[in-house]
Amino acid sequence: MNYTYLIEEAIAAREYSYSPYSGFMVGAVLLAKSGRVYRGCNIENASYSPSICAERTAFAAAVAAGEREFTVIAVAGWARDGTPGYAFPCGVCRQVMTEFCDPDTFIVITAAGTDSFKQRTLRELLPEGFGPDSLA
Repeated sequence: MNYTYLIEEAIAAREYSYSPYSGFMVGAVLLAKSGRVYRGCNIENASYSPSICAERTAFAAAVAAGEREFTVIAVAGWARDGTPGYAFPCGVCRQVMTEFCDPDTFIVITAAGTDSFKQRTLRELLPEGFGPDSLA
């Protein structure tokens, strides 16, 4: 699969980041199995704990629209000075992904640009994740 479009969308979503405290801007785009795409950006808060990552913002938008199955997420992070870098999902985001995604087939793309990205399965990022099957 060519991930250029998803990476471009993640870069565009990053522009909506509300990150006045860290200056670390992150955008994410989530591809549902339906083919629909959902954007997210990080939203910080002065008290920090209510902040939400771009990945979870994208999942919240998708789930609120009725989606429950996903194939790929692309994440693009840049520092305040515009320096590109890889922004891997935090542990909480990985746990949310485990709730909705098959860890062996769900792809996580982290991009420093359309020509510079890394691809991992969710299982590679969270090898012993606790998901719905853990409660069976």
